[in-house]
Amino acid sequence: MSAPQLPCSVEELRSLFLFEKLTDEQLDWLCRRGRVQMEEPGFVYKEGEAATCFYVLLEGTVVMSRRVGADDVEVSRTSDRGVYAGAFQSYLGDRVPQVYNGSLRVTEPSRFFVLSADSFAELMREWFPMAVHMLEGLFFGSRNTKQAIGQRERLLALGSLSAGLTHELNNPAAAALRATSTLRERVAGMRHKLGFIASGPLDRATLATLMELQERAVEQSAKAVQLTPLETADREDALTDWLDDHNVTAGWDLAPNFVQAGLDTDWLERVVAVVTPDALDSAMRWLNYTIETELLMNEIQDSTTRVSTLVNAARQYSQLDRAPYQVVDVHELLESTLHMLTGKFGPGIKVVKDFDRTLPKIPGYPGELNQVWTNLIDNAVSAMEGAGTLTVRTALDRDRDQLLVEFRDTGPGIAPEIRERIFEPFFTTKAVGEGTGLGLDISWRIVVNKHHGDLQVESVPGDTRFLVRLPLTAAPP
Repeated sequence: MSAPQLPCSVEELRSLFLFEKLTDEQLDWLCRRGRVQMEEPGFVYKEGEAATCFYVLLEGTVVMSRRVGADDVEVSRTSDRGVYAGAFQSYLGDRVPQVYNGSLRVTEPSRFFVLSADSFAELMREWFPMAVHMLEGLFFGSRNTKQAIGQRERLLALGSLSAGLTHELNNPAAAALRATSTLRERVAGMRHKLGFIASGPLDRATLATLMELQERAVEQSAKAVQLTPLETADREDALTDWLDDHNVTAGWDLAPNFVQAGLDTDWLERVVAVVTPDALDSAMRWLNYTIETELLMNEIQDSTTRVSTLVNAARQYSQLDRAPYQVVDVHELLESTLHMLTGKFGPGIKVVKDFDRTLPKIPGYPGELNQVWTNLIDNAVSAMEGAGTLTVRTALDRDRDQLLVEFRDTGPGIAPEIRERIFEPFFTTKAVGEGTGLGLDISWRIVVNKHHGDLQVESVPGDTRFLVRLPLTAAPP
């Protein structure tokens, strides 16, 4: 049932700040093309509906709201005559989606002057052509600027991540290369020492026993217990003394490898029991070659595993081999992002992961969620200026039935006077050249507009938290 129409008064329209400068002819045109209608308490229109009318409040109270997740969040509430809402972008035509950008409802019977979207567009183009051109330039120029700078920010973030990834890959790759070179030398030395032992005074039974001890040393190396620096130093001193007492040359050079492999003096006594004193030195060096070779192979394995982990993290982060919209495990996304940003943390920043691994997977756009994590982590690290603790926590927000991802830093905090502005486009507290002011705006649009979630900030000095809430179930938009 349509709202009842009421008489339109030129004098009433003239009393509104919006129309006070119009001529009598223009006011008469408005009354002829528009209408005055009464709206009962409830929604006048809802966000996302086709924008068909331009509304001006004549009398009553209106509430404007925006949709955030499953909730309508009140933006403003007013009884001021002349406030307007609705299809006020109709003059831009089909270059923008002609839908209501928010919801409008009234809390008491309220009167509106209502103009159709087509009539409002005609009014703007014919009465204010210069203003329309300027508004079009402002609207589309701002949108193009945001897109260009947003793309630039993504490229800068990608460059930063690429530099960090290159640095992280270089360390294990260099370690593997160094270990491979050393391993080649040790294998050559082992071949030489094997020939010496085989041609020496050891009989077949003794040589077989020595080979068995070699295998036992490899097994012992695999299950060696990690020692503290003090324990390591004490054991190296004890082994060095033992080797010196048994006339093994340069025992100080062999002791660190033996300790790292978990061998002690009791274990070395087993070697003494099967070889003659004149062959003990060669047997110990043969054993050292075996242990050092095993340790070098472990180092190569650790390094290549690290490279593989980083490559997998990069693939997970970029989502190049995945569909754009899917059901995802947020912990996998967080882990890959943290791996990618490791190079940014530095020695003074401690990262704490407080994950609830029982949380279900959720529907979403993983590549864009990774961008949100990147922006929030990067801001936290920047705020702490090289020293502090970054805590990434996941939990179930039972009150809202949503998944919560919290990023907490121990930086100086966000001042109350700018806290309400941090999600505005182009607003930044960083120095010129260090930020575009779009990171949080992009994050807000990804979380709120695309995933129908919520992004909030709570901050006091030493405890700043960005709270991302995502629906547990949702259909792709």
